Amino acid sequence: MSHGEGTLRIAFLAYRGNPHSGGQGVYTRHLTRELTALGHQVTVFGGPPYPDLDEGVELVKVPSLDLYRQPDPFRVPKLGEFTSWIDVLEFGVMCTAGFPEPLTFSLRARKALAARRREFDVVHDNQCLGTGMSKMIDDGWPLVTTLHHPITVDRRLELEHAKTWRRQVTLRRWYGFVRMQVRVARKLPTVLTVSESSRADIVEQMGVPPERLSIVHVGVDTTQFRPLPHIARVPGRLMTTASADVPLKGLVPLLEAVAKVRTERHAELVVIGKPRAESRVAETIERLGLEGAVTFVNGVSDQRLVELYAEAEVAVVPSLYEGFSLPAIEAMACGVPLVATTGGALPEVVGRDGDTALLVPPGDVGALATALGRALDDAALRSRIGEGGRARVNERFTWRATAQGTVEAYRRAMAPC
Repeated sequence: MSHGEGTLRIAFLAYRGNPHSGGQGVYTRHLTRELTALGHQVTVFGGPPYPDLDEGVELVKVPSLDLYRQPDPFRVPKLGEFTSWIDVLEFGVMCTAGFPEPLTFSLRARKALAARRREFDVVHDNQCLGTGMSKMIDDGWPLVTTLHHPITVDRRLELEHAKTWRRQVTLRRWYGFVRMQVRVARKLPTVLTVSESSRADIVEQMGVPPERLSIVHVGVDTTQFRPLPHIARVPGRLMTTASADVPLKGLVPLLEAVAKVRTERHAELVVIGKPRAESRVAETIERLGLEGAVTFVNGVSDQRLVELYAEAEVAVVPSLYEGFSLPAIEAMACGVPLVATTGGALPEVVGRDGDTALLVPPGDVGALATALGRALDDAALRSRIGEGGRARVNERFTWRATAQGTVEAYRRAMAPC
């Protein structure tokens, strides 16, 4: 293996690496592109839905039963689809209302790498934290893991918002994999996270020793995400990005705030994401009479996403918690004035209230409505914080810097003990 300062051969593991599956997919695509641009060789071992990768990054597909694929999630596979004991395990865990992918992907990835020990210098796990990862350490692999934020936060917030005891039982079963992730995380020698806030939460909630944690901020492609001055802003247009229809993302408080704003002025909301048919989001839209004021857009290209930012007067990140928030820095890079909560790492990422964003407490509908109204009514304020936000991103958050910090972690992981 090459332990010096030359080219590294990196096996990058992404159990759900598609950008439309959330921030982990965005991280996979842009980090591997920049690692390749730095001269390293990157092979992504990805499970379905498979990653979107740039030229020069090799993809090795790690097939699964893909039990949650559309349009038939929670499907029953045909008998001929079962080819290994891992397939049986995957289906069995799903049948008990659990989420098997972190475990089963880690086992398949370990198997895929077993015969390729001499082909790679280091393995990078993108928040799978399955049992197979700890076994890779036993196999002798230098392993680096990115833990964007502890999933214990997602579990707590979903349980708090569960309306019935049946829903609570279902959620506890679904989040059963978190116990495995906590157990594996405590064994990992090199863990990267994306903010001081996430680092503190990982130490507190998952028991990872702080000396094993390093912070490497994620970034944004500022050549792609940029102001488009030739596109006119749509009066009253608000925009938010939510990769998942879950309480963590704060869509319900945002909808309630938009309804308040609309009692005094015109406002409309574009949501990048797809709501579940039966969810609090859909129910809230109907209850508040917002059917004509909220538009959901799903599966758009980066270019169309930038155009939608250009059309918005204000971008919103209403999350109850964020370990970092790619949507925040993407909006800021586009020069769109941002209203965000103080949940998790958001103040650390977006900067000072009034300079680069307007900040409100998470879940505070009244404060959020006031901030949105203030931004919509004050063109000078929008201009100032929009320009300040873009300057902050250009100074601090680039994918090249993310890749450089990650390479330093690889070399530490590869160094002799």
